[in-house]
Amino acid sequence: MSTVKYKIKSALHDQQLYAAIQNASNLSTAKRDDQILGLDDYESSRDAAREVRQRSVDYSPRLIEKFTREFTALGGKVYIAANASEANRITINILKSHGAEKGVKSKSMVTEEIFLGRALESAGIDAVETDLGEYIVQLAGEKPSHITAPAMHKSRQSIGRLFAEKLGIKYTDDPAELTEVARGMLRERFLNAEFGISGANFLIAETGHIAIVENEGNVRLGLSIPPVYIAVTGIEKLLEKLADLSPLVKMLAKSATGQKFSGYFHLLKPSREGEDGPEEMHVILIDNGRSRAMADPEMREMMLCIRCGACLNECPVYKTIGGHAYDSTYPGPMGSVLSNLLGRNKMLHQELPDLSTLCGACKDVCPVRIDLPKLLLELRARREKPLSHNMLASGWKWTMESSSRVEVAGKFARMVEKVVPKVMSGGVKPGGPGSFRTQVEKRKSQVESPKSKIRTDDEQ
Repeated sequence: MSTVKYKIKSALHDQQLYAAIQNASNLSTAKRDDQILGLDDYESSRDAAREVRQRSVDYSPRLIEKFTREFTALGGKVYIAANASEANRITINILKSHGAEKGVKSKSMVTEEIFLGRALESAGIDAVETDLGEYIVQLAGEKPSHITAPAMHKSRQSIGRLFAEKLGIKYTDDPAELTEVARGMLRERFLNAEFGISGANFLIAETGHIAIVENEGNVRLGLSIPPVYIAVTGIEKLLEKLADLSPLVKMLAKSATGQKFSGYFHLLKPSREGEDGPEEMHVILIDNGRSRAMADPEMREMMLCIRCGACLNECPVYKTIGGHAYDSTYPGPMGSVLSNLLGRNKMLHQELPDLSTLCGACKDVCPVRIDLPKLLLELRARREKPLSHNMLASGWKWTMESSSRVEVAGKFARMVEKVVPKVMSGGVKPGGPGSFRTQVEKRKSQVESPKSKIRTDDEQ
C-alpha cells in the first residue's frame, strides 16, 4: 500500500479529524460567501485578477530582471535559486556569515516546500515559527494541513494537550488562553531574534517592493527587530507595477479567510540610514520547477495561483480526508496539480490527481479562474502506465472498431464464462469428492487428527 493510500485509510477512520476539517472548511466557505455576495463586481474582479497574474507569467524573466535591479539599487540583495537545496544553502550561508543562530520565521508555504526548517535545524540554526497555526504544528512536529490554516486539522482540546505537554502549562482548551500562552512564549523570541524569515505574497518589479498580507502582525515584528531579514518566495510572484496589487489584494483576503481585508498589509523595501528596519534585507527567488511549468502550454495556468486556499475549502475529497493524506506540501485540488509541477521530478505525486471528483467546485471558487479539473485530467493522461494497461487499452480499442470483432469477442467471453468455473473447481461439481472445498476440509481434518500431531520432546 502506498503512503498516500495508507494515510487516506487512516484519515477515513479518524472521526475527530473529519469533524475538525468539516467545521473549519464550512466556516471559511460561509465567510467567503458572505463577502462575495457583497461585491457587485465580483466576476469582473476575477477577470482583472487573472489578467494581472497572466502578465506575471508571460513576462516572468523580464520582471525578475527589473525587480533585481530596483531592489539592489535600494540596498538589498537578490538571489536566484534553481532548486530547494540551493535555496536552503543560500539562506544558511547568509545567516552563518552573520553568526546568527536564533531567529523567527513567519508563515510561508514556499519554505515548507523546500523544507527550510529542517535544513536550518540540521545546520544548528533555531528558527521558531511565529504564526500561531505554524507554531502549533511546529510544536507537534507535523506539516501544515492547509495552505492558509496550518492547524485546521487540530481541535482546541488537542492543542490544549499539546501546549500542556510541550510548554509545561496547566491544561486549558480555551482559545483565548492558549493564544496568550503562545504570545508570551514568542514575545521573548522576537526581542532576542538575530534574524527574521518570511515568504512574500507578491514582489513589485517597478519599485522593488515586497508585498505581504497577514493577520497577526508577526511579519512586521520579524523584520523590525532582527538585524537580518530574508524573504523567500517563488519566481511566479512578480508583478509588473504597484497598481497590479489592487485586484489581487481585493480578492485574496475574501477568498482565503472571508475578510474584507487582511489585518496587516506590508509594502517592504530595504531601509535607509535612520529608518526603522533590518540592517540587511535579502530576497531569495526560487525556481524549483516553476520555469518548466511556465513553459508548459497545458500546465502554465497553475502558475497563476495566489495561494488563497478556497479550492481546498470547497473540495469534497479534501474535506473528507484532510491535508496530511495528500503526503505533500500542497494539498487539495491546487496541491494535486502543483505538487506534480514543482521539484526536480515530474509526476512525483502521481496518485494525487486521482483525489478529485472533478465536480468543478474548485474552478468555480478560484479567484483567478484556474481550470483545475482540466489540469487534473491532463496530469492523469500524462501518467506513466504499466505495459499491461496499454496493451489492454489498445486491444479494447482494436476490438471496438469492428462489429465483427465485437461479435467474436462476445462469443469468446461466453465460452470463458462457462469454462472458468470448471477450471477453478477442478472440473467437478461444487462440493463433490474432488472439489477444492472438499480437499481443504479433508486436509483440515488431517491436521486436527491426533495421529497427525507433532510429538513433543517428552513423547520422543
